Amino acid sequence: MEGASSEREAIVKTKNRGECMEYRFVLDAVGIRSHPVRRDGWWWLEVRTDDANQALLELAAYREENSDVSVGSRTASASYDYAVAGVVGYVLILVAIAVLDAHQAYGIDWVGRGQMNAGVVRDGEWWRSVTALTLHVDFGHLISNLLFGIVFGFMAGRTLGGGVAWLAIVIAGTLGNSINALIQDRAHTSIGASTAVFSALGVLVANALRHWGDKSSRWIRWRPLIGGVVLLGFTGVGGERTDVAAHFTGFLAGLAIGWLGCRISGKVLSNDNVQQGAGVAAIAMIVVAWGLAAR
Repeated sequence: MEGASSEREAIVKTKNRGECMEYRFVLDAVGIRSHPVRRDGWWWLEVRTDDANQALLELAAYREENSDVSVGSRTASASYDYAVAGVVGYVLILVAIAVLDAHQAYGIDWVGRGQMNAGVVRDGEWWRSVTALTLHVDFGHLISNLLFGIVFGFMAGRTLGGGVAWLAIVIAGTLGNSINALIQDRAHTSIGASTAVFSALGVLVANALRHWGDKSSRWIRWRPLIGGVVLLGFTGVGGERTDVAAHFTGFLAGLAIGWLGCRISGKVLSNDNVQQGAGVAAIAMIVVAWGLAAR
């Protein structure tokens, strides 16, 4: 069998590390020793050849008893690739736009062209809801959003995969800014990645709530949402220039988009082409938006 050695045999092959670890714990519980091995982008779970048949029977029984956590499905412990790549892309984009803005590169007033102006967005310049996510008032504003964005973005990347997570965050951040434009006075303006940062928080809370139907107390089921709202309150409602409405709309949009994302199967999220394609799509949204803003 592919991946087997002279003394061991591979009984599980998956792109999902969390899935491999889950099956390892199942076998450990029944006294069968197993060894996770990563080769060529895959996770293999190997057991002694003499234990292979029994291990397969135990895993089959486990899947039968837990049909909602079968191969390729979402599990509480599942994590996906490209989380680091996602936050690296986030940092590079924000820093690049900050440098371009500081030097008024290409003779463009980057803030003037890219800020979210409620009246202008309502009049049709939708791309400002995207470009505003990449602009910052000053260095301190930039650093704050970089730090929180890296933390929440990495966690979202482990939850949905780096590419899918950042596509979800950009879409939710854009939606959050657009909703903010509709509810604010026409003269209202705002910039900053914080709307996207709180969208990432919303994605995380949505993921934690995906087991809503599990048999547990009402308090346990509400904890992720309560925790997210408390964190939103601590980090998103302060400072003279804080756009509180944008933080809340970003968070709510993240909840909605995250709810959809959490229904994507583990098999899809483990696919490299899906993650890479989603990452490219997220970058393309930003590039196209700035292309329209710079016209």
